[in-house]
Amino acid sequence: MLLFIEPIAQWPEYHDFADTRAIFGIANFANVASNIGYAIAGIWGVWALVFGSLSTWFENRHDKWLFIVFFTAVACVSLGSGYYHLKPDNHGLFWDRLPMTVAFMSLFALVIGDHLNQSLGRVLAWILIPAGVYSLVYWIWSEAYGPADLRFYGLVQFFPIFAIPLICYFYRECRYTPLRHILLVIIWYAAGKLMETFDAEIFALLGNAISGHSIKHVFSAIAVGVVLRMLYVMRAIQI
Repeated sequence: MLLFIEPIAQWPEYHDFADTRAIFGIANFANVASNIGYAIAGIWGVWALVFGSLSTWFENRHDKWLFIVFFTAVACVSLGSGYYHLKPDNHGLFWDRLPMTVAFMSLFALVIGDHLNQSLGRVLAWILIPAGVYSLVYWIWSEAYGPADLRFYGLVQFFPIFAIPLICYFYRECRYTPLRHILLVIIWYAAGKLMETFDAEIFALLGNAISGHSIKHVFSAIAVGVVLRMLYVMRAIQI
């Protein structure tokens, strides 16, 4: 289906954020600093899986490592997104989107393995994560050599948002990722995307205190926190 859609370029206006204030000598300070939530959620998740109470819970080592990949990628989002927001351009955006893509694809593979078939999820992890990375490499290459094309990255980002809740709804039996928690993750993430869409309007509405994009960082970090909370809840139920 994507092949029947014209290539989609990254629109230059994407880099025009409402809050460009420099504080402590850091350009676009609020959009840079608000990435701290990703670092907190990601590092906390990795610690819980490697050293904390979740470290001995997993029956399958592959599932545990995929969650570690997910939380590690989230922690790296704080670096990639922070770097991007210091000087917003396509080069920085690549490093912003790269760890996000790894997080999306690892969670997608986890849900497939948890709800459909464990072996299938294990195999797809080795396909989905590289495919997600490829979609970004292809995009940045196409921006340089033309025609610029975001189609495949768009599929990587948005298809799991629709597919994951459907999988969780129609195949309810699971160990880690129940529908109620997955829906809450998606609600927080979708709320963040809404804040991002109305970046300038929210900035003006809040008296130039904080922009929609900065709030987006906070909301999507909360979504990651819900994933971690989900694991703690499911562990408590099952032990």
